[in-house]
Amino acid sequence: MRIKTALLAAAAIIAAATPATAHRQWLLPSGTIFSGEGPWVTVDAASSNDLFYADHNAMRLDNVKAWRPDGTEAELKNAATGRYRSVFDVQLDQPGTWRIGSTQSGVMGTFKVDGVEWRLGPARGPAANAPNRVATVAEIPTNATDLAITETGGRNEFFATLGAPSAIKPLGQGLEMVPVTHPAELVQGESAQLRFLVDGQPAADLKVTLVPGGKRYRDSEGVFEVTTDADGVATVNWPMPGMIWLNASLRDDKPTTPRATQRRLSYTATLEVMAP
Repeated sequence: MRIKTALLAAAAIIAAATPATAHRQWLLPSGTIFSGEGPWVTVDAASSNDLFYADHNAMRLDNVKAWRPDGTEAELKNAATGRYRSVFDVQLDQPGTWRIGSTQSGVMGTFKVDGVEWRLGPARGPAANAPNRVATVAEIPTNATDLAITETGGRNEFFATLGAPSAIKPLGQGLEMVPVTHPAELVQGESAQLRFLVDGQPAADLKVTLVPGGKRYRDSEGVFEVTTDADGVATVNWPMPGMIWLNASLRDDKPTTPRATQRRLSYTATLEVMAP
């Protein structure tokens, strides 16, 4: 397997669909492969139509965290949020592969009380004071009927490696990617295998969408898709080098939230593919 030294890393967060017109959230690091003593990775975080070009909204950094190879949490430094993008730095003070990104979770939906429809969801915007709305599952009356409650969960991340790569361990919760081919060893023209898990079990027949960055300078977006096999493994042949935005999502009937009726999960990552 090949490891190439470079400067570039990436990651991203929830996006349930990938049409060209959708605003997609992304994390764009200054590098994914590092050497030396205590290097820094600088990260842009935003949502936009053209990937990695900040022209829509900044990503909030409330849920963004950095984990060292040994699993301990590291501090985000120099964090700031502007009109179109947020930025932050992480000093890589431990050799191995770091996980940097965010997680999101929530519950939303509808139900009825005495035949009247109510909504479940956070208080935001003009609807914050609307009638027939509750903010939490605990507020749903015990006599509620026609529950259509969706539990949501998502992860948006990238991996940064200092020195020799270390293993990426499964978290065992929600939808996640546990690469067979290490993210520090992705090379154009060489097949890579990426394993996807749902609650620690193989996510079979999962459609995975990949979008190369730099569409602003191309005639087409270059979207391509792969599907996982029975073991949850997707085989990817990289058509070009550069930063690649990856997204997968699924729905199932296995929510963990009381009274929820279905679950929607999403996984997003930014991967760096090197030239041969």
